Amino acid sequence: MTHKVFVYGTLKKNEPNHYWLTAPENGKGTFVSAATTKNKYPLIIATKYNIPFLLYSPGNGHHVCGEIYEVDDLMLSKLDILEGHPDYYVREVDDVVPKTLDNSNQDPVKCWVYFLKNFKKELLSKPMLETYSSSGSHGLPYTESNNESSVDDSIADLIEKETK
Repeated sequence: MTHKVFVYGTLKKNEPNHYWLTAPENGKGTFVSAATTKNKYPLIIATKYNIPFLLYSPGNGHHVCGEIYEVDDLMLSKLDILEGHPDYYVREVDDVVPKTLDNSNQDPVKCWVYFLKNFKKELLSKPMLETYSSSGSHGLPYTESNNESSVDDSIADLIEKETK
């Protein structure tokens, strides 16, 4: 079975984690088109690793630019591991608008999108990007860590703890 996935951060072409989508041992990942989210969302950079996050706050932010990939079940499972789904990011179906070379209007397509859902509200005060590049003018290049638990701890600091 194949799935459409919208990527907006380090998985895009020419970004640090794009190799995940092209490594044969991860399954099949085929570029479909450039695209933007139909809804506006905040795309921010956070943690000491400068990780891009798409916050689930529809209507805030921008129509985020990214890419659609068609992936098989194995690749989707590998992306879930990379994105920490469902512990940190939550993978949900959302409407994404493909871009064409002539910029003609396209109908939205349903794609899996990785969102940070239960985030601390102060993250909404961070600068919001329309498009992400690790080497962008924001001056916050993505930093890979060799310590997965350190990354997990950094992301956990962004999550709103449930109150009882």
